[in-house]
Amino acid sequence: MSTQNAPQDAAAQNAPAQDTPRSAPKQEGAEATDRPIKVMVVDDHPMWRDAVARDLAESGFDVVATAGDGPQAVRRAKAVDPDVLVLDLNLPGMPGVQVCKELVPSHPGLRVLVLSASGEHADVLEAVKSGATGYLLKSASTQELTDAVRSTANGDPVFTPGLAGLVLGEYRRLASDPAPAASDEPKAPQLTDRETEVLRLVAKGLSYKQIAERLVISHRTVQNHVQNTLGKLQLHNRVELVRYAIERGLDDV
Repeated sequence: MSTQNAPQDAAAQNAPAQDTPRSAPKQEGAEATDRPIKVMVVDDHPMWRDAVARDLAESGFDVVATAGDGPQAVRRAKAVDPDVLVLDLNLPGMPGVQVCKELVPSHPGLRVLVLSASGEHADVLEAVKSGATGYLLKSASTQELTDAVRSTANGDPVFTPGLAGLVLGEYRRLASDPAPAASDEPKAPQLTDRETEVLRLVAKGLSYKQIAERLVISHRTVQNHVQNTLGKLQLHNRVELVRYAIERGLDDV
């Protein structure tokens, strides 16, 4: 599908949107995993939701559930524990950003890829601040969507062209604003030299694969360093990690 034509494709199949898990063929292209990437699709438009779920399943993902509103999305995500939540922002009952806030802090392994019709800067920034790893417009092609889901599952931020610069620019602006003094703020956790080195490359926008090649270590080792750093800094995802690094000027080193 081109996602622009998804509703027509779904209608042609005469297949109503389903909110039940779907089986998937063998996963192709998943890195360092013995199972398909588990994906949940959340959108209030039944034909669009069904078409996206079908295309992802046909591309080798394990679509474990779908949902059509915010509260349903939270309940089902907690039940099926997906690796990636493909999430629309405009949902009845609870907006997508609130779904992120409900799920991401309590499920550190969950990655959220927003798939939205809105390219408004405020929507993008609010989604990222709420815990989304990436943001893709619904005008994206099927290939762009499947690539984005794989990258998101690996923890790599994915944005429709032009939006990544927006997010990075906002974080730079926030980092340049003086923070209020907090005398009782706990001392920053101590990172190892390797963790700091990986963090610096993350802040420069390199993917895990590029970092692994640069440091001559495995992709899994990079992921382990990032997870350890997230734990030490009490952060939830790589986007927050980039902001932390930018605030400390590590992207300019």
